[in-house]
Amino acid sequence: MNILLSIILMASPEGGKGNGLMTLLPLLLIIVVFYFFMIRPQMKKNKDIRKFRENIKKGDRIVTIGGIHGKIVEVNETTFTIEVEGQNRLKIEKSAVAMNSVQIDENKS
Repeated sequence: MNILLSIILMASPEGGKGNGLMTLLPLLLIIVVFYFFMIRPQMKKNKDIRKFRENIKKGDRIVTIGGIHGKIVEVNETTFTIEVEGQNRLKIEKSAVAMNSVQIDENKS
């Protein structure tokens, strides 16, 4: 905080007797821009992903973050059991689910 104060004092033409608000205005604008263009959209995306993972149920078709396509056959508190091609079953963490495979089909169209 001391560094910020010294920068503000050095920037004012009268050695600290200038308007401090005008000196801080560009910094505040940068913070607002970062919030609305970077932080807020990322928070919204994380919220949507978390909501999607909580609403997955048995029978849904999903894609993992590793690219494995499968169908949910069992839902536990922190894991899913998915069935992949060849009737193989894999146990994966809920955090490993990337998206619904229906979303992928819609994106291809």
